[in-house]
Amino acid sequence: MEHVPKKQPVLFVSNHNNALIDALLIVTQSGRLSYFLTRASVFKKPFVNWLLRSLNMLPVYRVRDGWSSISNNNAIFESCSLCLSQNEAVALFPEGNHHMNRTVRPLSKGFTRIVFETLEHYPTCDLKIIPIGLNFEQLDAFADSVLLYFGTPISANTYLQHDVLVETKRLKKDVWKAITKLTTHIPAADYDETMQKLKSMDANFLNPDAVHACVESDFTNCGFSKKEQPTSLKAFFKFLMIVLLIGPYAIWKFVAEPKIKEVEFVATFRFGMVITLVPIWMLFVTLVLILTLGLPAGLAYIFATFSMALLAVKL
Repeated sequence: MEHVPKKQPVLFVSNHNNALIDALLIVTQSGRLSYFLTRASVFKKPFVNWLLRSLNMLPVYRVRDGWSSISNNNAIFESCSLCLSQNEAVALFPEGNHHMNRTVRPLSKGFTRIVFETLEHYPTCDLKIIPIGLNFEQLDAFADSVLLYFGTPISANTYLQHDVLVETKRLKKDVWKAITKLTTHIPAADYDETMQKLKSMDANFLNPDAVHACVESDFTNCGFSKKEQPTSLKAFFKFLMIVLLIGPYAIWKFVAEPKIKEVEFVATFRFGMVITLVPIWMLFVTLVLILTLGLPAGLAYIFATFSMALLAVKL
């Protein structure tokens, strides 16, 4: 956290595994209120467009959205530069898409355009680029564990020594290297074989340094240490939580989850149901208990539900 300036312009650049959850983690853990660049395809419906923009999310257009829409990025990038000139924070995922593989994919040049346009229009802007490594233990699991590494700030002004094309390549290369060091980056060439070996060794994917050392030593230096989990007790509390939230759980398990085609969206849609259906269900059950058994029964249900949820997640 000490790597994140509190009152300077910041551009957060992170690997992208877990759809909306990645953005939520960065905005809640970075200590900065950020403007997020988000793929334009999710802004199509008027209500969703209003909702996302109210959350400081801005649409960014890609070639797959149509060549005619690419010019819309001009206004978006200008807005980003203006925000940065006012010491705000902007965050994006330079890989351009998400994927559950533990591999940092090649970076698009969109973020470099924001950097150089900001420095061109606001030459006194002391822009810092903060690489972020998101490390999930098992991103589609409930409950999962995740570790965020905020890397050493990269000063954008150091990339003004040569022409823009040369410096764009250098900046992309440096940011890619920084992100790969902060997350459990497994080269794509031997991905399946490497992952199989790491899993057989019970690798700690929350410790990228240990994973890198293991792979680079050809699996001879692999002293992984993981905190022992009370699996039986955790499963018991999870079962009790499901019983107390049986309505939302049934809708999730038998209606919503089977329709999710990409595993990267599982946690996002689960989160969406938790902040919508769960409060409604709890309110309904609480009112029924109060009207039938009295106030103590309703309060006991609320206390039991929150307690079981905390124990199922945090143990």
